[in-house]
Amino acid sequence: MASKGIYIYGIVPNFYGTDHFRSLEKSGVYAISHQNISAIVSDRETAYLDYLDRESLAHVLVHHQKTIEELMAKGFNMILPMKLGTIVHSKEDVLNILATGYNLMILSLKKIEYLTEIDMAVTWADFPKTLQEIADNPEITELKNQLLQSGTALTQVDQVKVGMLLKEKLDDRNKSVELKILEAFSSISVDIKIHEVMNDQMITNSAVLIKRNNTASFEQAIEILDEEYRGALNFKLVGPLPCYSFYTLEVKELNPEKVEKARKEFGLTEKTTEHEIKKAYLEKAKLYHPDNNQQTDDTTNFNMLKSAYQTLVDYSSAARQSGKEDFISLAKEKVVENLILVKIKD
Repeated sequence: MASKGIYIYGIVPNFYGTDHFRSLEKSGVYAISHQNISAIVSDRETAYLDYLDRESLAHVLVHHQKTIEELMAKGFNMILPMKLGTIVHSKEDVLNILATGYNLMILSLKKIEYLTEIDMAVTWADFPKTLQEIADNPEITELKNQLLQSGTALTQVDQVKVGMLLKEKLDDRNKSVELKILEAFSSISVDIKIHEVMNDQMITNSAVLIKRNNTASFEQAIEILDEEYRGALNFKLVGPLPCYSFYTLEVKELNPEKVEKARKEFGLTEKTTEHEIKKAYLEKAKLYHPDNNQQTDDTTNFNMLKSAYQTLVDYSSAARQSGKEDFISLAKEKVVENLILVKIKD
């Protein structure tokens, strides 16, 4: 039988009226409050995303986003989304997360107070036509002519050469058009994040962060681009959305044994500073860096050092959440008090 847990969708401020929170009662979610903020949660079976198949993962993603967007529709305009799949064991765990990340959550909520996200995917409306235009490029035509000088048809190797040049020219055009598209939003956007494109037909897959009162200006910019490119581009827009790409919260649980192992690896005392941690890492990394050891392969040791360093960086950030001391305590009794890191997802 699967164990029950508490799934966290996001964080909202508590200044919303009683009616807002009462509206949650019939939606299957509820609020757990700490001081001026609340986590919007539901009771559900625990599930580790790493073990889910693609279909099950997609179902979780749709449910997660749909719930957050329904919260916005209920009037919760300020919501910090939690990373997909954040499940804890108890209400006490939720309260611990709220207390640990309280300052970060308050600061982030203030930043997004008047902001919203619009996701934008732009593709070529007639991709075969675009490819043909690129294939007629003088450089590609010249390459074909050179390869055909032997009087025989293009070999498979020749076709690969032509294909590689075609891909290079397509990438150049996509990047050039993407830059013009993003420049069109530079004056009305607070920030832009570029995500990985799905295929060669997609020019850009971006998230644009704007003020809520700028949605009309955003739509006008799309119309101007559409007119400029004479319908050659397809714009798929999703939004307004919560600020998924810019302010999604992540909870990371640290391992005390890994922290202790990393401390010993770098020869650090139980009382140290972030500067000393970085200095110790850089000094030891020189011994294993591939650029300094070309005759031996120390990639494994170098990667282990990077992992140990990241463990200490995460722990330092976790310790900073609960204290303002100039030093970082790596004493075992202190480490167990700082094993929860709440951060904005990279």
